[in-house]
Amino acid sequence: MSPDDDGYGNDSGRPNDGYSTLGGTRQTRTRLPDAQGGDGYGPRRPARGSRSLFTVLGVVVLLLAAIAFANMGGGDGDNGGDGARGSDAKKAGSAPTAATGTKPVTGKNGSIPSGYAHDEQGAQSAAANYSVALGSADMFDKGRRRAIATAVYAPAVASARQGDLDKVYSGEAFLANIGLSADGTAPAGQIFISRSNPVGTKVEKFNGDTATVSVWYSALFGLAGEGSKNPVSESWFTNTFDLTWINGDWKVTDFTQKDGPAPVGRDQAASPAGEMADAVEQFGGFTYAR
Repeated sequence: MSPDDDGYGNDSGRPNDGYSTLGGTRQTRTRLPDAQGGDGYGPRRPARGSRSLFTVLGVVVLLLAAIAFANMGGGDGDNGGDGARGSDAKKAGSAPTAATGTKPVTGKNGSIPSGYAHDEQGAQSAAANYSVALGSADMFDKGRRRAIATAVYAPAVASARQGDLDKVYSGEAFLANIGLSADGTAPAGQIFISRSNPVGTKVEKFNGDTATVSVWYSALFGLAGEGSKNPVSESWFTNTFDLTWINGDWKVTDFTQKDGPAPVGRDQAASPAGEMADAVEQFGGFTYAR
């Protein structure tokens, strides 16, 4: 982000005055007499360069010390670039997103990654990928929706969840409200977009074979194309999944959703409908892993 207009002045870190130079020293125009006895200009003014130089050197030393301190212990993962700093990261229960060396996924169940590690990392990877599957456009197709429910949910709850999901996603009033036909398809010339984009996960609870994991994500939803009455918009949600280790993998037993946290939107012009449709078709999704 550019600091041009944020009120912090220039981005060089140097005092913003007429005496500043590229080298960091501050020089004044001191008129020196031609002889030691003086020439009518009065007593010589002390040069400011040395005092300012010491000030600048002091700032540089402090800056270098701060950088060195910040880099100390970087290998322990407490400040691994996830937005939290120092002890705040530990208090928030956050974890680094750097590679752990553990393979996050070993296979697929249909189009959904499966075979997660039997630990906290595996539970977070499963929750992130299940959030993507449950928020995809495939949920509006009956056959694909049932396949997703079978792959994501624990066998004991999958059948009941399928029925609940069918009621929600097959409702004509609901489909009409978002601009889809009764069979869940988009109008001619338009593309239906529903995509979840996880930005982070957090373990709320972990007890060996059970885990509660929250996934914070942004969601794109709407119809892209000329004449769309429901243009693609962005929303932010947090899904919290209850997971159980069953038959060598993590499965969902229940989940809840809440709005946010939502950042302040930037002042960016919305892309044309055709450009948005092309982007969704051309840019594939990811397999998410801790």
